[in-house]
Amino acid sequence: MSTPLMRPRPRHGSPTVARFLPTSLLLMSAVLSTACGEDAPPGSDPAKPAVFTAHQVTTGQSLSAVPGFADQSGGGIFATATGEAVRLRLDGTKAALSAHPKNTAAPGSVRATFRLGPHSALVETDRGLFLADQGWLIEPLWQEVLGTGIVATAQTADGAAWIAHPKGLFQIQGGVLASLKLSGQPLSGITTMAAAPAEDGLAGLWFAREGKLNVVVASAPGVYQVRGTDAPLAGGETVRALAGLSAGTGTAGETWVLTSTRLLRRNTDGWSTVSLPALPEQLMSAGRYLWARAGDRLFTYDADAKVWGSAEGLPSGSVVLLAADESGCAWVRVGEQALSISQTPAPRVTGMHQGMLVVEDGLVVQARLPPGTAPKSVHFQLENQDVEATGPAFSMGGLEADGETLKAFSFSTLAPGGHTLNVVSRFEDGSEARRQMPFLYQPLTTVPSWARDIRPVHEARCAKCHITSPGRPLNTYELWKSNAQLINAAVRDLRMPADGPLDPQGIALIQRWVSSGALP
Repeated sequence: MSTPLMRPRPRHGSPTVARFLPTSLLLMSAVLSTACGEDAPPGSDPAKPAVFTAHQVTTGQSLSAVPGFADQSGGGIFATATGEAVRLRLDGTKAALSAHPKNTAAPGSVRATFRLGPHSALVETDRGLFLADQGWLIEPLWQEVLGTGIVATAQTADGAAWIAHPKGLFQIQGGVLASLKLSGQPLSGITTMAAAPAEDGLAGLWFAREGKLNVVVASAPGVYQVRGTDAPLAGGETVRALAGLSAGTGTAGETWVLTSTRLLRRNTDGWSTVSLPALPEQLMSAGRYLWARAGDRLFTYDADAKVWGSAEGLPSGSVVLLAADESGCAWVRVGEQALSISQTPAPRVTGMHQGMLVVEDGLVVQARLPPGTAPKSVHFQLENQDVEATGPAFSMGGLEADGETLKAFSFSTLAPGGHTLNVVSRFEDGSEARRQMPFLYQPLTTVPSWARDIRPVHEARCAKCHITSPGRPLNTYELWKSNAQLINAAVRDLRMPADGPLDPQGIALIQRWVSSGALP
């Protein structure tokens, strides 16, 4: 599955739009009232940001001041000042990104880039939408259904990607684009959107529409409700931006609301007003980190440490937030320069992503270090206890007997449930830089087989591209077995299938099938 896929656009004689708007996916009507009274919020949180000198990585690319996508492994996909899509690495250098030769149209000038998942992005151009995958820009199957004009995207805890569009609210799950409707009408007019828990703790999708703040929750598989919220909005107070912080280990996610007059936060303690030195104009979040821009000042909040920071040492010029990733890094444009900034030179991780469902006993997890002063040592920790980590790439399991092959670390001694993996760089001056990554370990108790478990997944989601072309042929058990590690990595990292990731159960099945010997 390492070969990029091209999903052709619908042509004459292709299935109609109804194929992409399944009637089985319903949006159930709910009362759309909001608690928008004159009451003051139940509490306040006067933030006291500590000044820090930002760790900076510059790029030679001149980036446009439009939304971009930041990958938690360190790079991202952005629009250049000339309107081209560019893929950047952790060190700010340019990586390969080209239009797939099977596309029916050239990408055109980039308007914005939106996150679809941990490693996937949707690039909007003046000629249509393109999925960014493994160095290619690929036309999605539902290109003509949706079209340009995206307002916002978000990914909820169940793995579904959501798109707010002038045509309405859309969901991508299982490779299918579905339009969610309220009382038969599209949910158009959404101005901002974010994924965060609803007031009752269920996975939620928050959005602002027609001056009201609402949240979508799944009341049953494939059935959704739109609810009003208890946000303490005053009369005339409008919602400008939303941000959501994901759950940590033993810690719930949070909702952040930037209004016309203040910054609101909702966690398990309820709503509070957060008072920064200045009212933000931009709000972005990823993982457990929040970034806010107020004029040319940048503030960041670490939800695990419960501390605010204020960035100093940036170049002079007007500041624009472009994207944020789960490591606590933000990509910004300052004047005519583009750079990534963070409080510390936190190491990144490959082989796992934040919030990942782990079902394998062994994974090769590696640390990637940002440019700058090399650390004295790099350590992996589970539940804050160091684990063995040796080798040139800091493999979590060290090296095999040949001294070259990276060894998988066994998670089999972990109890099922939530855990935290830390990667810690320790420097000569005694300082540390830490990447904290919560994940869920849920080993399968049965051993899957190709015929019983994997083949149905292949036929439903993979066969249409992986028979002869455009993807790598994978139409037999033997081909799946010989490509098992490539398939496992692509599915686990949510890069495949190209029209959207599998559901968690499908991902878990393939991981366990590969790790248990890829049985026929």
